[in-house]
Amino acid sequence: MMQKAYLHWNFFCLFCEMLFVLLVFVLWYGFINHSSGVFPGYFNMDSVTQTFQHRMSVKLWPPSQSTRLMLVERMSKNFITPSFISRKYGLLNKEEAEEGAKKIEEMAFAAANQHHEKEPDGDGSSAVQIYAKESSRLMLEVLKRGPKTQEDEEVKTVDEASAAVANLFDISGGRREFISGEEAEELLKPLKEPGNLYTRICFSNRSFGLDAARVAEPILLSIKGQLTEVDLSDCVAGRPESEALEVMGIFSSALEGCKLRYLNLSNNALGEKGVRAFGMLLKTQSILEELYLINDGISEEAARAVCELIPSTEKLKVLQFHNNMTGDEGAAAIAEMLKQSNLLEDFRCSSTRVGLEGGVALAEALGSCSHLRKLDLRDNMFGVEAGIALSKSLFAFADLTEVYLSYLNLEDEGAEALANALKESAPSLEVLDMAGNDITAKGASSLAACIVAKQFLTKLNLAENELKDEGAILIAKAIEAGHGQLNEVDLSTNAIRRAGARLLAQAVMHKPGFKSLNINGNYISDEGIDEVKDIFKSLPDVLGKLDENDPEGEDLDEDAREEDEDAEDEDELESKLKGLEIKHEE
Repeated sequence: MMQKAYLHWNFFCLFCEMLFVLLVFVLWYGFINHSSGVFPGYFNMDSVTQTFQHRMSVKLWPPSQSTRLMLVERMSKNFITPSFISRKYGLLNKEEAEEGAKKIEEMAFAAANQHHEKEPDGDGSSAVQIYAKESSRLMLEVLKRGPKTQEDEEVKTVDEASAAVANLFDISGGRREFISGEEAEELLKPLKEPGNLYTRICFSNRSFGLDAARVAEPILLSIKGQLTEVDLSDCVAGRPESEALEVMGIFSSALEGCKLRYLNLSNNALGEKGVRAFGMLLKTQSILEELYLINDGISEEAARAVCELIPSTEKLKVLQFHNNMTGDEGAAAIAEMLKQSNLLEDFRCSSTRVGLEGGVALAEALGSCSHLRKLDLRDNMFGVEAGIALSKSLFAFADLTEVYLSYLNLEDEGAEALANALKESAPSLEVLDMAGNDITAKGASSLAACIVAKQFLTKLNLAENELKDEGAILIAKAIEAGHGQLNEVDLSTNAIRRAGARLLAQAVMHKPGFKSLNINGNYISDEGIDEVKDIFKSLPDVLGKLDENDPEGEDLDEDAREEDEDAEDEDELESKLKGLEIKHEE
């Protein structure tokens, strides 16, 4: 019996590996045949000859994003399908399956791509084989590991929490307040204990004057060799400028030479003077992985100072500049940092007064950041040209999961360029935010095609555009099939009427775990409101407020007003648009 079980196991392993190899090659040959004009299901000698000749010149690596996504979907389905192996080790749930499949594909792709880089002149066939074999090997490991137990999760959570508490010293709790020298002595006492294990300190939410800073100075000097994370955000609030700058200088001098992976100087109204006050600290930071300069009055001069002082950003993974007055010149300085930050995963430069020139500079520099997972450029004045420039860089972001591009003045042309680029990249995109960009039904067509390709979306925000019913119905059609993880959709303030509202409600109603549909601020008739509420009668909390809806549609022209009042016309519009196909290339 043992020998028989062993043979069964070996047969299963071999079958899985062959399955993945065949799957990948079928997908690739299908792609090559499609690009050669050969359609599956038809066979003739001429087509075979043409295909063979085409294959002789076509690179087989890297795979298309649609191919990668298809592999992830196939693995996810295999993980949740009962089989011989699941009877032995247990069946994964949907969440574990999707998470495991994503990680497997990413690791297999990385291994194959690394191999391909060593033989760039090859046709890529060996990289494809490695991609398939690594996928099957890792899949078997996940299957043999089986589902996570509640006990495993609890032990992991407790261990992580214990480790975090043991090495973190945090005085940010409680109300925001000034602290005196005496209070600092008491608060910082644990840091003076011999042999303490603190590697992370947080002085946020307490305003240090000179007396308190002088108490902290020798303590910081004594432990700086063990520190890896320092949070000095909001540590001089309400102090006169001269005192605040001196406190910053004391902290900077005491921490000079720290080998930090994390540094947070947010909410200190730094400006250029403040940045330079922290100069001694910044000049010695060559292995930073996370840098936060949020709400710091970072002007163009301050941005140049940051760029000048930090010696290296090669290891930087997180860079956040939200809510500053950086402007175009400051954005140009930040762009120089981006060009040296090839490992960057999270970039936030929202609400920074960046216009066209700065937007283009940032967009082009971001092309160097191929590991980017989260991109937030909201609330700037980019315009169409900067949007188009950014679209050219998006092709590099295979790992992108969140993109926030709202209120950038993109209009249809910029939005279409970005949607077309995203459709061909970012296979695991989870958040798409393009609110407030004057996008009309014309731009909605490209957006819908992009959304169809993004089956891992959890949040979609297209609020405050001009989609109207035509655009809303295209979006509804794009999300109605699949999108099992989608839980939040916002199309508020889009001049949507009855037909669009009804189809949006129907598209999301039966999605598992769906949490929120926001269609407030539109022109939905009273009858339309009743219809939507009826659709959600079993889940009333899922439908957002409708208190700002305007049934009269004051901004509509007379023809549109008549159409809104006439249910037959609305049904005709719905029927006409419902039959439209969302075109997208594989």
